[in-house]
Amino acid sequence: MTRRPGALATVLMLAGCTSWFAAEDTSEPPTELMPVDAQVRVEEVWSADVGAGSDDRGLNLVPALGEGRVFAAGPEGELRAVELSSGRRLWRVDTKAAISGGPGVGEGLAVVGTIDGRVLAFRAADGEPAWEARVSSEVLSVPRAGSGVVAVRTIDGRLAGLDASNGERRWVYDRSTPTLSLRGTSSPVFAGAVVVSGFDDGQVVALSADDGRVLWERRIAVPHGRSELERMVDVDADPVVSGNAVFAASYQGQIAALGLDTGRVQWSRELSVHRAVASSGRALYATDDSGQVWGVDPASGSSLWKQDKLKWRSVSGPAVVGDHVVVGDFEGYLHWLSARDGTLVGRVRAASKAISAAPVAAEDMVIALSEDGRLAAFRASQTR
Repeated sequence: MTRRPGALATVLMLAGCTSWFAAEDTSEPPTELMPVDAQVRVEEVWSADVGAGSDDRGLNLVPALGEGRVFAAGPEGELRAVELSSGRRLWRVDTKAAISGGPGVGEGLAVVGTIDGRVLAFRAADGEPAWEARVSSEVLSVPRAGSGVVAVRTIDGRLAGLDASNGERRWVYDRSTPTLSLRGTSSPVFAGAVVVSGFDDGQVVALSADDGRVLWERRIAVPHGRSELERMVDVDADPVVSGNAVFAASYQGQIAALGLDTGRVQWSRELSVHRAVASSGRALYATDDSGQVWGVDPASGSSLWKQDKLKWRSVSGPAVVGDHVVVGDFEGYLHWLSARDGTLVGRVRAASKAISAAPVAAEDMVIALSEDGRLAAFRASQTR
């Protein structure tokens, strides 16, 4: 079995510096995969190549869906759209940029961010360039579009609102960054005309999409410990909006439910998370920093179940597809779990390299992008 870094297989950054380093804990070997009592049969529907992969560079390249299409980007500049049902290529663009975040799809655009602090927007219909904008630093978030605005988080603690029609800056929200931070940022999410994002100091913030006015700020994690490493509480998982609640999670801190209108804490509990969180409405699903997958009651925060058979496998954030939760791992496997009780019910080797980005649910399929640039769709059917 291939070995991988243990609990903290992630890259850290020194705020204000250009040097990056990896903090690795190799004390825990990855859990050996055991045979699954398969209750679903997983089949590949289609696959496509989006160029060179991210190769564990800490980038935030995730598939995006829109109007029956799947959009995906590669770190060496490729951006493409394929048909959701078949994987047939609709268009491909060589942006000639080092893409580090995206794509985000909305407002008729497919938008990516770059290592050198640019935001590139293309028409989602045909891939034609729409506009280019400069932001303050590297973009490791997915640029998100809604309410006439493209919201972009940068690694220096800023959240910018760009006009979706021309890329002109409308507003900027700025938070100071801690001395030490995980390499990665929370991507903003839209809830109507409200933009919600997490920050590296444990804060979750809601802003008016129109003018960047602060609607509320709420800290969901308080730094503890003597060292800067112990005091990291980054909110790098994208917030999830479900109904009138915002669910947010932090590294070495809490997962919490906040009121969308006020930011008031409805509940919080200890759970260290820095990957994507997913919601089915009936339950909240999260992968903790050891690779355990959790089902959580969205009304109370109490545990519904915990799956620990994937521990230390660099498990991705989850996607919810029907009655199943799907996660990827460092060896390129996709795992199907029962959304009801967390039982492992299916598995497929989807790629030869890691699937670190959360898979994306698309109708009855799941879309996964691996670190070698393989984009593929899978469908699971019940066997019993």
